Amino acid sequence: MMHLEPFTRVDGIPFTATRADIVRAHGQPLSEVRNDVGLNALDYGAVVYRFQDSGRLEEITTRAEVLHLGTVAVPFRDLAVFVRANDAAAFVRADFLVSPLYGLAFVPEEPCWLTALARHCLGAWEALRPGFPDTEGMGQAPLP
Repeated sequence: MMHLEPFTRVDGIPFTATRADIVRAHGQPLSEVRNDVGLNALDYGAVVYRFQDSGRLEEITTRAEVLHLGTVAVPFRDLAVFVRANDAAAFVRADFLVSPLYGLAFVPEEPCWLTALARHCLGAWEALRPGFPDTEGMGQAPLP
């Protein structure tokens, strides 16, 4: 389960956390790699923290069957429908359904992996080239 305060914290970890804060809280990661989009990822198996080179936390990905948003609990199987019904600004990029309202990105067909986004990285998701691989024409695919 993921407890999300959009753009603020995930499971008690604030988006103001540094790499040192994460290592202090969780110990050494199982692996540390630089991903294809230039973020440095600390992988703990069930949770991955991704940082910019500057040290700013960008994303927290965790395996969660249920998303908790305040007093609302949404099972992953219902999350795409929930996002479509509650976030008119939601869009699809690279197979991810992205919710600017909730600061969340996920692939509905890949159960239980949720990525919480820092507010400052939404622009990078919006800027992903339309048409690759999920969009055609006007730059936005129909939501799943």
